[in-house]
Parts: sequence; C-alpha cells; structure tokens
Amino acid sequence: MSHVYWILILNLWILKATSLQPGSRTVLREIGTGGSDPKDYGVELNATNFDGVLKDTPATYAIVEFFAHWCPACRNYKPHYEKVARLFNGPDAVHPGIILMTRVDCALKINTGLCDKFSVSHYPMLFWGPPTKFSTGWKPNQEKSEIREIDNWRTAELLLNWINKQIGSSYGLDDEKFENEQLPSNISDPGQTAQAIFDVEEATAIAFDIILEQKMIKSKTRASLIKFLQLLVAHHPSQRCRKGSAEVLVNFDEFCPLDMWSSDKHDVPTSNLKEVLHDFQICGKEVPRGYWMFCHGSRNETRGFSCGLWVLMHSLSVRIEDGESQFAFTSICDFIHNFFICEECRQHFYEMCSRVTSPFKKSRDFALWLWSAHNEVNERLMKEEASLKTGDPKFPKTIWPPKQLCPSCYHLQGPKDKGTNQIDWDQNEVFKLLMSYYGNTLISLYKGKGVLADGRTNATLDDLVTSTNAVVVPIGAAFAIAIASCMFGALACYWRSRQKSRKYYHQPYYLKNI
Repeated sequence: MSHVYWILILNLWILKATSLQPGSRTVLREIGTGGSDPKDYGVELNATNFDGVLKDTPATYAIVEFFAHWCPACRNYKPHYEKVARLFNGPDAVHPGIILMTRVDCALKINTGLCDKFSVSHYPMLFWGPPTKFSTGWKPNQEKSEIREIDNWRTAELLLNWINKQIGSSYGLDDEKFENEQLPSNISDPGQTAQAIFDVEEATAIAFDIILEQKMIKSKTRASLIKFLQLLVAHHPSQRCRKGSAEVLVNFDEFCPLDMWSSDKHDVPTSNLKEVLHDFQICGKEVPRGYWMFCHGSRNETRGFSCGLWVLMHSLSVRIEDGESQFAFTSICDFIHNFFICEECRQHFYEMCSRVTSPFKKSRDFALWLWSAHNEVNERLMKEEASLKTGDPKFPKTIWPPKQLCPSCYHLQGPKDKGTNQIDWDQNEVFKLLMSYYGNTLISLYKGKGVLADGRTNATLDDLVTSTNAVVVPIGAAFAIAIASCMFGALACYWRSRQKSRKYYHQPYYLKNI
C-alpha cells in the first residue's frame, strides 16, 4: 500500500510540474488560489430570475447584454463590458445604485423564450432602460418603448461615453472611490442619495414607535408633537408619510384629548393610547424595516436611525416656504428636545437651538442653520470617536460637503482648518447643493419606482393640516388650515371609510450584493 501511495504522489507532482511549464495547459491549480480568472461584475441572469432581479434592484437604469457563450465576438467583448460594469455593480462599485449591468446567455435553452421576447437577432445585443420596463420585452420599431437598443458599444470607452450622454454624467473608466479622501460612495452618488427616501420613511416610523414604547406623550409634550405632525403633513418627502401623519393629526384630539391629564403628576394612560395609535401607521404598513440603504453602517450599532432622522430634518428644511421657517425651526427643536431618547444628544441639540436669538424669516437661513448645526455635531463626534475608536471605519464623521462633492462650496483659498468654523464657505453654493441633494435627488428614485403612482395627489388629504386647541400655526399656513378646519366634519367620515380599503403601492427593497 505504501508503494502505491508514493507512486500516486510522484505522478501528481509530475503533472503539476508539467502544468507550470510555458505553453502548457494548467491541469492542477494550487489549493486556495481560485484560479486567475478576472472577477465578473456583469450579473448573469436567466429566464427564471430576469424579471425579479430587475424589479427589485434599487438602480435607476439597467443594461442587458444578450450573448451566446460559443460566440467568439461575445467572448472578446466581455472584458470591455466588465470594465464598465465594475464601475456600477457589486459591493466595491465606484458609482453604485445608478446602473445594473446584466448578461443573458441566449445559447442556453432556458433563455430561448426570453431572447425571442427581445427580438435578439445578433450577438452581442445590448439594451438600456428603466429596470422595471424590461418585463415587457422589445420589438424593432416599437413606438413609445422606454427600452432602447444601444448602438455604440464596441469598446468599453464607447459604451461608457454612450451612458454618459444618456444621463448627463462624466464617468471615466479610471474612476476610483474616494476612499483616500474618506468620501463614502453614498454621499457622492445621486443614485445612493435617492435611496435615502426609504430610510427617511423608516426613521419616521421608528421615531413614533419610540414615542409610544417610552410613553413620551404627556401634557407638556403634546403640543410639540402636534406641531411636528403638522410639519410632516405639509412637507414630508414621502407621500405615504404625509398621509399617515395627516391621519394621526386628524384623529389626535379624539384619542389624546387634553383632559386625559387630570394632573401633571400622572402620565396619560399610555397602554390604551398605544393600542389606539398602533392602528395609525405613520408611514403606512408596507414600510420596510431594518433595510437601511443610504444610512446603512458597516456595524450594527452605527448610523441607521440617527442618520435617517438627520436626512428627514434636512429634507424638511429645503421644502418649507419663507413664512414657515420659524415654525419649522421651533417644531424640530422642540421635537428633538422632547422625543429624542439620547439624553446627551438632545441636550446638545437644544443648546444649539437656544443660541438662535432672532426669528428666521427665510427658509434659506433655516436650511443653512441646520446644515451648520449638523456639521457642529459631526465635528464634536469626530474627536470623541477618534479618541474612543467607536466610529464607523467606513463612514467616519466628516465636515459636509467635502470638497470632492462640491468644490464650488469652498472659496478659492479653501479650508483653513478641519473645523467648519474655519472654512470659508460659499453659502450660496452650499444652499444650492442642499436644495438639490435633499430635494429633487432624494425623491427621484421614489418617483421612478412608481410609489407616487401616476404622479397625481389628493391635495385635500395630502396637505391637510388640522388646527387644534394646543397649537399656534405658522402664518404662511393659516389660510389653508382655516379652510381645512371648515371641511373637517365632511372629510372625517370620508377619511375613515377610505382607510378600510386603502392600499399603499410599494416595492420593498432589500440589500443585495448582486
């Protein structure tokens, strides 16, 4: 037996030595090397998962390459395709969340019907369009189709140039992440920013869960909660959060009247209140939980809710009118002071609020104040996390916006120090970025995924802000609220009847490394 064993070992050694000679075919590979094949970034799809993957991707656009594995031209083109795909696909993507690049092998029998659906007449054949529109297929000379055949793709350079023309970008094949400059991809990429709309919804839902769980609605906090609800009804970036907030606000006096507190020494019977409020989902019943996207940290204990709450406040600050700026300021300050459960955080935030001595008259001034306050918080936490090593290594606290994201936000001499107070900011440019970043960009994916349905809204339900006996409303909204109050009796029955059959249209998203 021992002779046989040594003969086998010798034969294996000879085969391995032969395989390493120049020009020879590798028969054996060293264990653990996994070979030297380059990494594939293009997502291989087939008829069984084609519709599902394209439906669930958070990417704004998709490219599908139809090819045949036996086709020499397809094999030669694959390195070009992968060179572009590595910019957009996978966990290490340079520009994630914008384009999902996929491939379908038409030489496999399982894909015959799928390839026929797209009238594939030659290999390779590339198509471009919104991911959800690929389920309908493509026909030559088809009118009003959002799926388009890519006509200039022969090299990686040509394909990327074609993409840049479609979306007005200037991506390059040599683009790299801003890792050396500590610029996370989620703050540099519009597609990633758009995903924050789902985090804003989740943060809103969690905030109200905490209020109920911690029994935080009391006689002295009731008014500040109503004011914050009014702000959400009018300006929350999510349509379904506006609807849910309005539903709670319309019924607030019914399930939480002022006479519930006979004395300040006794809390409201929150066990009953929690059961009543549980039926009123602040952002609907289909809001995904635990799937942080823009606010996803590399550790479970980092980012998440606090990040989502900051994005919510910034999104509110860029949506208000000038006449509502002081109301928005006091509403947010009071909400954080009364309902944010981190004691040190809320005390520090309220101290920043207390430093404001003059009322805000312009929405621009309030948006810039909130931006400055956020940077002050980041600057303080930067030092603490650096000394205690408690920060997220992939998402360290930074002064925002970094120069790579907005060079025009800095005057020519640039920052004098790392502190925000020592940076010579161009506040006009900063405000433009805030409006774009937390305004249109934030809701672009939301609209693209059809969550807003056909784009129409019921103004009566969406923008209803009900006056209560506990709130002084902003001047800019007084007229609208007066009309809404007059219509309250008629709307109440209509509203409740609709809740039984009301549905929210939402496509849940999951964090997948495709």
